[in-house]
Amino acid sequence: MEIAITAPSGNVGRFLVGHLVRAGIRSRLLSRHPEQSRASWGDLVDAREVDLRDAAAVTEATRGVDALFLVVPPGETDDPVAAYAAVGEAVAAAVAKNRVPRTVLQSSVGAELREGAGEIDGLARVEEALDRISTEDTGLAVTHLRCGYFFSNLLFELDAIRSGTVAVLRPTDEPFPWVAPADIAMLAASLLLRTDWSGRRMQAVHGPQDLSWDDALAVVGNVLGRTVTAHRVGNDAMRATLAGVGMSRAQVEAIMGMSTGLREGFVPEQPRTPVTTTDTTLGAWAWAELRPVLDTAG
Repeated sequence: MEIAITAPSGNVGRFLVGHLVRAGIRSRLLSRHPEQSRASWGDLVDAREVDLRDAAAVTEATRGVDALFLVVPPGETDDPVAAYAAVGEAVAAAVAKNRVPRTVLQSSVGAELREGAGEIDGLARVEEALDRISTEDTGLAVTHLRCGYFFSNLLFELDAIRSGTVAVLRPTDEPFPWVAPADIAMLAASLLLRTDWSGRRMQAVHGPQDLSWDDALAVVGNVLGRTVTAHRVGNDAMRATLAGVGMSRAQVEAIMGMSTGLREGFVPEQPRTPVTTTDTTLGAWAWAELRPVLDTAG
């Protein structure tokens, strides 16, 4: 079985590659920095240099694969949503031309809105591009993994956690799904290794429970042995902060929308069920991943 993985060194990819290696699969790893994968996995993988924005390169790299795991990295342009859309079109064209039987997309809760969710709108564009080629006529299947808020996003808040206060845009007592990247990887591996699914599918990955920022930072504080609280800031104040570090207007809105578009009444299209609930708790993740980083950096 030939399986291709994009962003193989990312938060999800690094776990997914391990699952497939242990299953006896020599995955085809597509990234702009294949030396990272070679350093980690050696000859157990087929690491190739591919820029997902290069349609011809993506087509060549996915030739002959049976399944593709697609992570679209954030764009490095002034318009992140447009960058996602461009990659989605390039990959969809490659999947159609090479008749890749199954594609698993790492998408997000909120992509179902299609508009108004900031950077997540870019993932909606990728979903739409893949949906256009995943029809009964083509026989090409796609599963969109609608993932909750990654635990690993807390690694971007190290200074704030250390200071004891994290600035957030959502109401601090409003719960939403949080998930461990490793759990997404486990689900993705099961889908990539199976051949008995078809059509266009949605699979939410909601983590073990919905948490508010107050809940999550209480867990983090307990693990770290310190008090960490959430402080809600206004939209304009956050925009000014982001613009102050040199972000373009589109970049600012891409970040803002991921919070402002999913608060105060938003309900995920896929409800929480035993199928969408995964195992790793925030406390377990924080002990294994956040605590060592803070100890080292602090």
